[in-house]
Amino acid sequence: MADTSSSPILDLAAVCLEVNDLDRASCFYESLLGLSVTSRDDRDGRLVLSLPNRQKLECWLPLTRRAAGGLLSDLGARGGVHLHFALQIPRGASDLARNALRAHGLTWQEINLAEPDEEPDVGLYFYDPFGHGLELREVETDRGDPRAPFTRVGIPSVRRFTLPVIGLREIVLAFAGSPDTGRRLREAYGLAFLKESDERFFLQFALGAQAKPDGRHTPQRWLYAWDPQVGLAGMLPGEHVTARFLADLDALRERLAASGLQTASGEDWLAARDTDGHVFHFIQPDAWE
Repeated sequence: MADTSSSPILDLAAVCLEVNDLDRASCFYESLLGLSVTSRDDRDGRLVLSLPNRQKLECWLPLTRRAAGGLLSDLGARGGVHLHFALQIPRGASDLARNALRAHGLTWQEINLAEPDEEPDVGLYFYDPFGHGLELREVETDRGDPRAPFTRVGIPSVRRFTLPVIGLREIVLAFAGSPDTGRRLREAYGLAFLKESDERFFLQFALGAQAKPDGRHTPQRWLYAWDPQVGLAGMLPGEHVTARFLADLDALRERLAASGLQTASGEDWLAARDTDGHVFHFIQPDAWE
């Protein structure tokens, strides 16, 4: 049963990927996805790219290639490996996406995720050069929740053979699947529970103030918690992922204080290292650039 209570998690702000070459990452994500480079630090091994709706995709060199630093260093934050994440494209833009993938010489797999009695909701699945699994899903661009700052965006102006990406849609994280994982994700962070599987460890959470049904081209964001099994299109859930969220910090602070998790904090941010190695970084919306 979906959780109808209010959640302090307002939206997904950024996700951090582990890459082994910043030049290659910059070329792939700029030329194919049309993202723009916000910052690059070769000494620190970090590349930050912006999506049209101000969400961010961060590419980090492995820790073995650099010293851990920054706000989250005490939590051992790392870029995720083989992360499966989804991107939003406007409703009706799948043909444009196919043309862009074809022009870049990429292969992809298509899966209809709608129920048999629903209109098609096709996901396009492909890989980046570093083994991360990417998914494209169509969303309505004129729908949004004012409490979720990144849902309202128009159709982007894209270059020829560039994917018409609007923003991030979901991330899929690996968890050991212990009985208390779902309870911890709900109680420590206040994530809005949506559904689970009776056949394997599989939980879905809505990244927003209220849980809403998935599918039907909704622009809401999602977090999936899987056991380390192969999922759709042969993709794996991410390990030691660092993800950033916009959140109501006043509502979240007491939860994290009572959770027993390792935490760090500043004036306008909180962070926690989950027991499965993921680092969740929470930022007040007015502090996000």
